[in-house]
Amino acid sequence: MATETRTPTVPEADAVDSVRAALRSPRRLRTEVLAGLVVALALIPEAISFSIIAGVDPRIGLFASFTMAVSIAFLGGRPAMISAATGAIALVVAPVMQQHGYDYLIATVLLGGVVQVVLGLLGVARLMRFVPRSVMVGFVNALAILIFSAQLPNLLGVPWLVYPMVAVGIGVMVYLPRLQKVVPAPLVAIVLLTLVTVAASVQVPTVGDAGALPDSLPSLLLPDVPLTLGTLKIVGPYAVAMALVGLMESLMTAKLVDDVTDTHSDKTREAWGQGVANVVTGLFGGMGGCAMIGQTMINTKVSGARTRISTFLAGVFLLVLVVGLGDLVAAIPMAALVAVMVMVSVGTFDWHSVRPSTLRRMPRSETAVMVVTVVVTVATSNLAIGVVTGVVVASVLFVRRVAHLTAVTRLDGSDDDGARVYAVTGELFFASSNDLVHQFDYAGDPDRVVIDLSAAHVWDASTVATLDAIETRYAAKGKHVTIRGLDEDSAARHGRLAGTLGGGH
Repeated sequence: MATETRTPTVPEADAVDSVRAALRSPRRLRTEVLAGLVVALALIPEAISFSIIAGVDPRIGLFASFTMAVSIAFLGGRPAMISAATGAIALVVAPVMQQHGYDYLIATVLLGGVVQVVLGLLGVARLMRFVPRSVMVGFVNALAILIFSAQLPNLLGVPWLVYPMVAVGIGVMVYLPRLQKVVPAPLVAIVLLTLVTVAASVQVPTVGDAGALPDSLPSLLLPDVPLTLGTLKIVGPYAVAMALVGLMESLMTAKLVDDVTDTHSDKTREAWGQGVANVVTGLFGGMGGCAMIGQTMINTKVSGARTRISTFLAGVFLLVLVVGLGDLVAAIPMAALVAVMVMVSVGTFDWHSVRPSTLRRMPRSETAVMVVTVVVTVATSNLAIGVVTGVVVASVLFVRRVAHLTAVTRLDGSDDDGARVYAVTGELFFASSNDLVHQFDYAGDPDRVVIDLSAAHVWDASTVATLDAIETRYAAKGKHVTIRGLDEDSAARHGRLAGTLGGGH
């Protein structure tokens, strides 16, 4: 069983993401509380819009955001990360709602949560090690673009007063931190613009215009669907898709927060924690969710939160705001929340990655992977598809690069018994070994040939088949080949497969 390495010089109680340390420090606790409030305010319009995408009542998305945030605060492996109803999950479950109704949507969420728990326990989080840095940079840049583009509907075809309000909000968030950092600048911007809107009776779009807010607490709900194979055939594919998309976005977000906060998270716990949170959400009639990258950046990068307290309070504040203070929340101008999200997008984008000096130094393959990840993610509006595409492209380019590092050198002269010696260097696998067969002088070599693999490694059956083909060609001319220098792993693979792969083809 894998064990988590801890730094012995930093007591757990004093760690930056320690709840106990935050509760003992009034300054840190204030940061966590205010960060949770800002995130809750930002979650409201997002949850409502995602509910519309999924084709459900706004309260379904709001309740899902509440249950996801509160559940993951206890179950998740990445402190300070925000999970709630998301657009990616809404897009996955929307067809179920449209074609089969609300009960089947809830059944999909419940099954998707179970699948996530199973995948988490099976160690799917370990696959994150195969995501290269160039894909991560592309993921971050695409995320920033998507966050900004999601604000465009609130900036087009709106009253002209929206634009100066957004500008004022951005100005507050840019300049206020230079004067004070006690109260998060996004919260000040939201309160200030709301007061102006209400006091001056400014007619601009508000949160209340996005949809009706609930006036009661969520209650337990079991979907009214038959427990049959037919139901499984309906919800199964959507549940698996929901589980995979949710896990990928959550694990990528966790890795991003690790970098932002310079701390480590338990990805396996995060994976199964997301599943349990979705099961809880489904039992309370929510539409499911996963980690929210934009709100997580507000929480960690903008507001400076580091512990589970902010995540928990984001959910609690969300419920209190929409149920107990619905009329007040409904008066918040969308311009204030747009300003917050614009600042999040600007802060999220990795500007260093697109500087001319960086692009000149960076290998073209690395830049290509980043660009492909960004383009595919933005084109599909799906972070999971973009990341998978980026990883595939990165793998192909890596294989191509490594394949060109293989070389065959004919040594001058011959060994003591007159044999011709060839030295092969590099990693031998399907991409590098296919041309190996053409690197030998079958007609001109003496009767004995030695292939020295001391500086090479045999990785797959394709290479063994190529070596068989080389021996076959020499044998056809009455010559004998000796392969020497195999390391233990290569020798075991060659010994097991040599002569069994179809005559060396």
